[in-house]
Amino acid sequence: MRKVLITGAAGYIGSVLTRQLLRRGDQVRGFDNLSFGGESLLSVFADPRFEFVRGDIRDPEDVKKAISGVDAVIHLAAIVGDPACSKQPEIAKEINWDGSIALFEACNSSDSIRNFVFASTCSNYGKMADVEFITESSPLNPVSLYAKLKVKFEDYLRNESSRIGMSTTSLRFSTVYGLSPRMRFDLTVNEFMRDVALGNELVVYGEQFWRPYCHVEDLAASCSLILDSDPKLVEDNVFGVGDTSENYQKKMLVEEILKIQPDALIKFVKKDEDPRDYRVDFSKIRDELGFSITKTVPQGLGEIQSAIMNGMVDDPYSIKHSNIVEVA
Repeated sequence: MRKVLITGAAGYIGSVLTRQLLRRGDQVRGFDNLSFGGESLLSVFADPRFEFVRGDIRDPEDVKKAISGVDAVIHLAAIVGDPACSKQPEIAKEINWDGSIALFEACNSSDSIRNFVFASTCSNYGKMADVEFITESSPLNPVSLYAKLKVKFEDYLRNESSRIGMSTTSLRFSTVYGLSPRMRFDLTVNEFMRDVALGNELVVYGEQFWRPYCHVEDLAASCSLILDSDPKLVEDNVFGVGDTSENYQKKMLVEEILKIQPDALIKFVKKDEDPRDYRVDFSKIRDELGFSITKTVPQGLGEIQSAIMNGMVDDPYSIKHSNIVEVA
């Protein structure tokens, strides 16, 4: 039975991944400082194959305790997103860079850990050049602190020459959406559908800009796929995670929303510049690892609308559904 450490296990993606691995029969150790609380893990807390370490990735003793005896590490813990990193840049550097380095070095000193999977982002691409699609081999142009720190750590993993028996893989996640035990509404698809479902006017800035989108369940599944894959295919490698058909302009998201809720109130605000504007080709992870998505943006929109309309989400406008938080 494989024992997997998930850093950021109580988070938006981590809480979904925890459940997926437990359903597969893995042992899971969650590691989180609970900045957003621990309610997302309550339903699995008593599972005999789940254990939890509350700690800070910046604390060497906490990290040492967390990695003890595990076979693989999926590193999700971070200050996530451009707004959150911009609000607290020093803490973002401490966690997303210094903490990640310390975690990796501790894992590399372990005799048991064979896989280190790093959650990166397609935001690394910034604004695409005059090409139809971007791929893993395209130049990176990070324009935010969040993306710059992700690129910096990707480079560190590729250039780190002292690895002994540990495979490292970076996953560049699409913009995530969908229902999660640690629900977020500061994500484009979730935010758009929330506003419309509650009868509020949706204000859309820069309707023409592109992003790739991927459901939280599929992003989580890509992490376990790396652990299941031939080490020769994933070692020292980078994969974008998503589906090429799931690149959308904001106006296209609105078109899908109107199919679900034709009476939606929409206001478009002209915006000519956006530092992030890109379409991504995800053929590599499909062709080399057999990855495929199970949900599309229209399906995700329907899920979110249904959950809100049925009162399943308490106060969708609460700050607790945002990644902006004060970290000590």
